[in-house]
Amino acid sequence: MGDVSISNGLTNSQRKSCWYEEEIEENLRWCFALKSILHTGASQYQDIQLLDTKPFGKALVIDGKLQSAEIDEFIYHESLVHPALLNHPNPKTIFIMGGGEGSTAREILRHKTVEKVIMCDIDEEVVDFCKSHLLVNKEAFYDPRLELVINDARAELERREEVYDVIIGDLADPIEGGPCYQLYTKSFYELVVKPRLSQGGIFVTQAGPAGIFSHTEVFSCIFNTLRQVFKYVVPYSAHIPSYADTWGWVMASDNPFTLNADELDQRIKQMIEGENRYLDGQTFTSSSTLSKAVRKSLDNETHIYTEGSARFIYGHGSNACKQH
Repeated sequence: MGDVSISNGLTNSQRKSCWYEEEIEENLRWCFALKSILHTGASQYQDIQLLDTKPFGKALVIDGKLQSAEIDEFIYHESLVHPALLNHPNPKTIFIMGGGEGSTAREILRHKTVEKVIMCDIDEEVVDFCKSHLLVNKEAFYDPRLELVINDARAELERREEVYDVIIGDLADPIEGGPCYQLYTKSFYELVVKPRLSQGGIFVTQAGPAGIFSHTEVFSCIFNTLRQVFKYVVPYSAHIPSYADTWGWVMASDNPFTLNADELDQRIKQMIEGENRYLDGQTFTSSSTLSKAVRKSLDNETHIYTEGSARFIYGHGSNACKQH
């Protein structure tokens, strides 16, 4: 979502209020008022802040990038998790790439069919931080179906021999200077992800900004790259207020996605404990109906994401892979 300097962003304004500021583009910044800075720390890989913001509640910031905010993270995580699990007839085993915050695991574990979830994040200190400070996910972290692995997601998938019904990419955005972009490449999808999917398995990834102007950064080429590897690929998006943009996801499989809105609603009732706050059948139908401009752009996209021809969102990362 952009490069941020916390030291520059937390300043006293003329209204004597503390502000968080994030540079989304060269000429565009996004800022909001803070009540307080609840915690700051640093791991081997990343800087971590937990901020109490006035408009969005508690917000997790890693390496100066807003990861999620208390008031609207449910939009992101319900959108990332439920379409894939609902479209699978019987999702039992799930692998999360990244997801250290715990929110993705929380949503997966609401599904009654799920027997085992592997959450693989590279940064143990971020995971421990989120365990301690994000109380909304505490139950998920201690669910016996969850297996937490501290490792690079690619290395872990290559090491394992078992296959999964759904693989979820809850990774940080591809930023120049960080190796996370290698987890968005055609070779990774083709040689690592797809062989680890069971028959009829589904892969879904967060795919960066998907707004009317921002979707050309990485969303369109992640979609086109997955289109080279899987037979059926569905891009979809939703507005997330704390991100100051529309956000995108891409779902892919070699089996067609055939459920209509009513069928999705029926599966939600049958498969999910509790009630979704954001996603139902009509919402997903709307989310996967992109605007004319974005549809045309995705149809005409020719760029394929490779190690040698990567695209990046605005900003610059460190050498560490910053997984959500």
